[in-house]
Amino acid sequence: MGVRSRFNAGVARQLGRPGGLAGRVVAVMLNRRNRRSLAAAVEALSPAPGAVVADIGFGGGLGIELLLDRVGPPGHVHGIEVSTTMLDRAARRFRGEISDGRLILHAGSLTGLPLPNVSLDGAMTINTIYFIDDLSRAFAELSRVLKPSGHAVVGIADPEWMRAQPAVSHGFRVRPVETVTDVAAEAGLILEDHRRVGEDPHPYHLLVLGRS
Repeated sequence: MGVRSRFNAGVARQLGRPGGLAGRVVAVMLNRRNRRSLAAAVEALSPAPGAVVADIGFGGGLGIELLLDRVGPPGHVHGIEVSTTMLDRAARRFRGEISDGRLILHAGSLTGLPLPNVSLDGAMTINTIYFIDDLSRAFAELSRVLKPSGHAVVGIADPEWMRAQPAVSHGFRVRPVETVTDVAAEAGLILEDHRRVGEDPHPYHLLVLGRS
């Protein structure tokens, strides 16, 4: 493996599971690069004050911050992450909200959500499904934890754009949007809205899913 290939493989590993000093740098980068898509995802989810919501694979933690602002003091946010580095970072950053009981952090993944059945009014997961082998199980888990009136927002970059990125060949699973929505439907999550973020030829995709 050449130098460039090793570098791209390392980038892919950090994006999938940020860790160590490099992971902390990645967290800052993720917050900066994903700000627009995260804000749009929270807007698409539109949780009411007092709602119980989750950010699954929260990375740098900006989504947690935006959800906390949206649900307000009566609401609760669950932050779920596979990366211990990101969990530790969030625990320091949001120590007050954790102490107040407004934020609960969990070690877990989209295919094994550490939450009770029908416990969430809403959930969002941004740039995570590239790292999931069993997408059917992931959507089954989302369906399990959502209340009958709940919604989930799944964010993915444009598949055509992604295939041109050098790190993607190192473990990413790039799926057409239609494949993602079909698998979601099999798990009982029906596409209610498909929002596009950005005006360029390869916009970011936000899939708003509701319980069938």
